[in-house]
Amino acid sequence: MTTQFQCRVHTERFDENYEPANSTRLTTNFANLARGENRKENLQNAIAMIDKRFNDLANWDNPTSDRYSVNLDIVSIDLDVEGKGEFFPALECLKTSVIDKKTGKTIDGIVGNSFSSFVRDYDFSVLLLDHNKDKPEFTVPESYGDLHGKLFKHLLASPEYTAQFKKLPVICLSVATTRTYHKTTNVHPILGVEYEQNDYSLTDAYFAKMGLKVRYFMPPKSVAPYAFYFDETADLLNDYTNIELISTIATMEAFQKIYRPEIYNANSVAGQVYKPSLTSKDYSLTKVEYDRIERAQLAVQQGKYAEEHFIKPYKAALDAWLNEK
Repeated sequence: MTTQFQCRVHTERFDENYEPANSTRLTTNFANLARGENRKENLQNAIAMIDKRFNDLANWDNPTSDRYSVNLDIVSIDLDVEGKGEFFPALECLKTSVIDKKTGKTIDGIVGNSFSSFVRDYDFSVLLLDHNKDKPEFTVPESYGDLHGKLFKHLLASPEYTAQFKKLPVICLSVATTRTYHKTTNVHPILGVEYEQNDYSLTDAYFAKMGLKVRYFMPPKSVAPYAFYFDETADLLNDYTNIELISTIATMEAFQKIYRPEIYNANSVAGQVYKPSLTSKDYSLTKVEYDRIERAQLAVQQGKYAEEHFIKPYKAALDAWLNEK
């Protein structure tokens, strides 16, 4: 069964001229900005935010805070289940690279930013909702996330992926509003102060099925911690260079300030004990526009798209592959 799976990896530059492909999830950070009459201004402002934050963190030998610029490439990984040339858009994320304008060199960054998946939309916005419909207490279906987790591991182990990307991905997300985080004494020069929480969220558990563990850090001059997901065999603090980590922070902080301003563009800094909230009123807005309500509605549509074009048509093949030892 596994030998029939075919992978395809392709990339596209994310810049002010970017227009989402038909196969791209429109709720994905970068795609959501590239829509509507203000699309070009949105993209220009978001990219400027990324470059400014990068230079703010990479401040050594950078007296005018403009030495670097960040290039972003959209990495799309498609899957053909039956080997018939019918590919489904399985995973998508951003990869960073950094232009050092002083030396003229391009420095490799990290893949994993703005990770997105149609199957994840199905799990969270269709399967989970259907499972809990009319039930008095929230529960998670048995084997929840198993298919997505195995697909993620399979795609990252594919020759098509490993030929292009040498380091394991780091995925940076917002912390969960359902959890409380406690500040520790551990401080990293780039990632910042570490926070901990012992009651993992549904997202934490879901990403664990993908072979990823999580640590929470609040970078210098940030106002709230982020969740950094990385391979269970990796060392987040030592396997990645400062430039690589900064490229991830700069990219995701810009997107989170846009999409979660209540948390990441708040006017007060997270304290010793921190519980993020999307109902806070003490925050500032960026100059980038988006529609949060539409984004939530699209997540359901995208989950149903995955159900119709991937989950149902290939159910027998996927079930057999999932049950292989």
